[in-house]
Amino acid sequence: MIDIAILRNNPDLVRANCELRRADNVDIDALVKLDKDYLSTLHRVEELRARRNQLSKECKDNPEARVAVKELKVEIAEGERSLAEIKIDLDQMLSWLPNFLADDVPEGHSDADNEEIKSYGHQPDFDFEPLDHQALGERFDIIDTHRGAKVAQSGYFFWKGKGAQLTSALFFWAQQELIKRGFTLFITPCAAKASTLFGTGYLPFFSDQTYQIQDEDLALIGTSEQTLVGYHADEILAADSLPKLHVAYSPCFRTEAGSYGKESRGIFRVHQFHKVEQIVFCTPDDSDRYHRLCLENEEFLLQELGLPYRVVNVCIGDLGAPGYKKYDVDAYFPGYGGYREVCSNTNLTDFQSRRLGIRFAGDGGRKEYVHTISATAVTDRVVCAILENYQRSNDVIEIPEVLQPYTGFDKITL
Repeated sequence: MIDIAILRNNPDLVRANCELRRADNVDIDALVKLDKDYLSTLHRVEELRARRNQLSKECKDNPEARVAVKELKVEIAEGERSLAEIKIDLDQMLSWLPNFLADDVPEGHSDADNEEIKSYGHQPDFDFEPLDHQALGERFDIIDTHRGAKVAQSGYFFWKGKGAQLTSALFFWAQQELIKRGFTLFITPCAAKASTLFGTGYLPFFSDQTYQIQDEDLALIGTSEQTLVGYHADEILAADSLPKLHVAYSPCFRTEAGSYGKESRGIFRVHQFHKVEQIVFCTPDDSDRYHRLCLENEEFLLQELGLPYRVVNVCIGDLGAPGYKKYDVDAYFPGYGGYREVCSNTNLTDFQSRRLGIRFAGDGGRKEYVHTISATAVTDRVVCAILENYQRSNDVIEIPEVLQPYTGFDKITL
């Protein structure tokens, strides 16, 4: 949610942002008119209330005042009904306005237009034809998509044996590393109310990605961002408690609607996956700093794992509506023959906090909205990158050294 004062004072700025972000589902002229109707109706209702309050003081000794108060109550009730109806329509239109953009977000229509800003490591040079993670999973019997489809449907899978041990080791290790870096660990609910999904910007923008629970005001979470950010809904945080650094491991559920035509080989694009997520609540002055800090954490983890990667500044067309600026980290997948996204990191400024009512007490007790950062630490995709980069022959996959204390083995063999 953007600050409605910007719409009132500079509608052309909002219009230009919508055009830039191709948000053509909002008629800005109609929205401005509706907001004026709302303010006009609100002013009228407040005048009626003030008149009623004044006359109420005279009712004891003035029969005409008592009659006027009764009439005013009817007018006020009608005005309040009209006001509530306008507010519903106004909020619905406002909910579709995208966040504003950082000045350095690149132009572009898709992930092919993202701007590479740095790279790390060397792509491995094999003396054999490397397999992708799907083929490795089948060969070493550590990924089972066939039985995943049997017990659920296509897009679900099993980690198995040493594959499951490697995956568990990665997630546990990543959590411990982030705890060392000042994050508080959470285990969150795997379901969230519609108000939580709306507050975090997943509704209405990504409603087709959500698994709704029948006959319940609940949906399975697509990321622990939804529950971790919602954790502080309707709270006023002490300024000296910021930043708040939260981290959680959770399963995540997404329908992947609209992904037709996207690369989905193996378990790269599935309906259930697992993720360690970083969430930061900070002051507006610090949001750029903590956006970069979360990126440093992502890079640190991939460097410790010995995985080659690149960092891209995500272009306008690939940046979700709630985001102000986003970095993606793409690991190199030798079996695939290219880079693929494994981590994302978004500065959402006050977009989520306005929807959820998360503020902090600033200078002089003035209440301001916090900024939020949502950044992936690791997902199953990182395990896939490990499998592809650490295959040493068609018979051996080595384990990154930092994970060996958690796996209890240094290689996977046939």
